[in-house]
Amino acid sequence: MIKETKDMLLNFYGISEHILHLSECVQREIEGKFEEIDYIKEYNQYKVLKAMQKSKLSDIHFNWTTGYGYNDIGREKIEEIYSYVFNTEDALVRPIIVSGTHALSLCLTGLLRPGDEILSATGKPYDTLEEVIGIRESKGSLKEFGITYKQVDFLENGDPDYINIKQCITDKTKLVLIQRSKGYSWRKSLTIEDIEKIIKIVKSTREDIIVMVDNCYGEFLETKEPTDVGADVMAGSLIKNPGGGLALTGGYIVGKRHLIDLISYRLTSAGVGKECGLTFGTTRTVLQGLFLAPNTVSEAVKGAIFCSRIFEKLGYDVLPSYDDPRSDIIQCINLGSPESVISFCKGIQAAAPVDSFVSPEPWDMPGYDCDVIMAAGAFVQGSSIELSADAPIKPPYNVYFQGGLTFTHSKFGVLKAISQMIYDKNINIT
Repeated sequence: MIKETKDMLLNFYGISEHILHLSECVQREIEGKFEEIDYIKEYNQYKVLKAMQKSKLSDIHFNWTTGYGYNDIGREKIEEIYSYVFNTEDALVRPIIVSGTHALSLCLTGLLRPGDEILSATGKPYDTLEEVIGIRESKGSLKEFGITYKQVDFLENGDPDYINIKQCITDKTKLVLIQRSKGYSWRKSLTIEDIEKIIKIVKSTREDIIVMVDNCYGEFLETKEPTDVGADVMAGSLIKNPGGGLALTGGYIVGKRHLIDLISYRLTSAGVGKECGLTFGTTRTVLQGLFLAPNTVSEAVKGAIFCSRIFEKLGYDVLPSYDDPRSDIIQCINLGSPESVISFCKGIQAAAPVDSFVSPEPWDMPGYDCDVIMAAGAFVQGSSIELSADAPIKPPYNVYFQGGLTFTHSKFGVLKAISQMIYDKNINIT
């Protein structure tokens, strides 16, 4: 670290000498992991570039349309490129998909009918999907329409319960849901190898079952995606990995053409489907974000590894460990108390380029069963690929750290979080 940088961190940002020394030690320890990440980044960068060249992307595709959006060549080009990147027959990529939860909800409501059954092969899904399904009572849930649900929990060692997944499939099972990322749970995120094994079990039991993957936070972590290993349909958010920090909003759904057709009728209306839907001039930023995404994701992963190792050295339980395989950008830390969680999130907020002066507080956020604290001073509201942290305020008081458009910023967020915990006397460092 050059003297000018160290002076700024010490004197302007208030990072102690001890924390800076620990940071430098950690960075030396983890440098070998960075090389592995760069290999994956390079492959995925070429893959995205290949998709754009194969589809003959031109600047004419960045033009606006109005009204219904008929013959929007930019929209059609985005969806062609996404289908190439994720190796699928078709795609829906729209700014009117407001979140990852919305994209997943469109899949479920578009593909399921009364009497059908969802089987979650990866335990209880992320909190905001519980009300969509009807695990928690909510108006308009799938449960109200006679769609049933059951789940197979993970084994004690954190592996999927492959035997029970096979045994739970019945004649009613229409769709098997796989959540790649850990969500607000203490479990490993699924690797592509894990996902492929589940898919093979499902398809060997009944070929006609739809396998749907929630791919949020997982794009570009490996050289393959779930659709490369047999997933029928997959969904995610553009303000997470694939938006590269530039997409202003939106979500994507990729998969088999007949399934995308059904989902598109839910997105707009029966008989209209994909043919309409204004993109509001977002084509350029969506595609530029996708182009940058492999590099942006690699920077976020490096930040997560740094966060994992430094908190391990401070004596905290972390998941994953810094040298574990990774299949999403999320780093979970068990901080053990609500006060520590709040201090950590305040530190992340103080490291932000936007709203760094704001102090985040827990609140009753829609879609959750308890107060949630979220720290995200982002250029795009709620963008999880930018530096952010969030946590449900309930035992065991885990915090979930993710993002960082650059490793430098991600690392800085960790140092500010530790500093805030020291200031609030929620951590002892000698």
